[in-house]
Amino acid sequence: MSIRDAGARLVNNHFHALTHTNFRYFWFGQCVSLIGTWMQNIGQSWLVLTLTGSPFLLGLVGTIQFLPVTFLSLFAGVLIDKYPKKQILLVTQSVSMVLALILSALVFTHTVKYGYVMTLAFLLGLTNTFDMPTRQAFNIEIVGKEDLMNAIALNSTTFNLARIVGPAIGATMMAFFGPAWCFLLNGLSFIAVIYGLLQIKTDPYVRQKKKDIGILREIKDGIVYIANHKILAQTLLLVTVVGTLAYNFNVLIPVMTKSVLHLDEKTYGLLMSCLGVGSLAGALTMSLRSKKGPRYSLILVCCTLISVFLALTGIAHSVYGVGAFLALTGLCNILFSTNSNSTLQIHAKDEYRARVMSVYSLVFAGSTPLGNFFSGMVAERYGADGAFIACGILLLAGFLTVVMIFRKKPSVREEQAVF
Repeated sequence: MSIRDAGARLVNNHFHALTHTNFRYFWFGQCVSLIGTWMQNIGQSWLVLTLTGSPFLLGLVGTIQFLPVTFLSLFAGVLIDKYPKKQILLVTQSVSMVLALILSALVFTHTVKYGYVMTLAFLLGLTNTFDMPTRQAFNIEIVGKEDLMNAIALNSTTFNLARIVGPAIGATMMAFFGPAWCFLLNGLSFIAVIYGLLQIKTDPYVRQKKKDIGILREIKDGIVYIANHKILAQTLLLVTVVGTLAYNFNVLIPVMTKSVLHLDEKTYGLLMSCLGVGSLAGALTMSLRSKKGPRYSLILVCCTLISVFLALTGIAHSVYGVGAFLALTGLCNILFSTNSNSTLQIHAKDEYRARVMSVYSLVFAGSTPLGNFFSGMVAERYGADGAFIACGILLLAGFLTVVMIFRKKPSVREEQAVF
């Protein structure tokens, strides 16, 4: 068997989403763009910590960046259903590129201030409020339901490969040339994803126009639909708990590096890459088993393990220990998020999918302001190690609370329908 035949067989058996031309354009564009995104993420965190020296103010930037998601996601979901998703993504990706280039110019000209970073973070968060649920709902248009979980897993693979490569490149750029280059390269990286979007040819799903009942009534309609669908409601509550307490790495890892381990930006990049290695392993695992579909039991196991590994990260006071537990946390985070995301998209009706995914964005990313604020406040008083431990304990408590709320198991018929 030739290498080409072996590669084709591997794609057909385990990465079938890549057989769709539209998905390949989208996926390869993301491969480039997300590396730049992670370079900007670590560059912005280190820049703010350098400007202010305050973990609390660093956490506040994260809060401001995700605040629009918290307040506007539900409105975004209604609007996204009414327009072609490809066109929305072209706008959001272009705006994100401009914001990154503005930040790079401010740093290059030595005119950057904390307030400017806050403003740009808010505008980026506003853009992401429309970008995130649109990207989630766009997947099913370019691969269909059968290959949806594989597409989500491959997107996670891209995201987490970028989480490894991006911080490593970003840390090196910061060490030798300063953070401005991280922001510049991120801005230029959006060219790849915009080009990919322009090549995609698809019949967009746009919800048929009905009698105008008002945006608030449409939001209410979506929430009632979720509340009456047990699997959707249960999954979204768990995503809320995990999103609030398990994704504060942009606040806690730089503080852990600087104040607990007493090391520099190279170690910061290394620890972020450890998180990415674990996440990449989780994404590849999900790609290989995506044909089996999402499993709720795996979601429960991952919630437990994430809480344990967060607490152990706080207890470990060596680079090797912190790096190892971050890798394990990243592995479980991706297993959890991929299963949760797939469960929601597969079982939401077409006319509700964008609204369901906007709620997903709200509870997953929109809960981050609260988590960033909480973790920054705890790290300010008790250190990053104390914040990691607190997040792990509270995550376990929140997870058990959700399990108790839904302690009645679904019937065999319902379980078969879902899984």
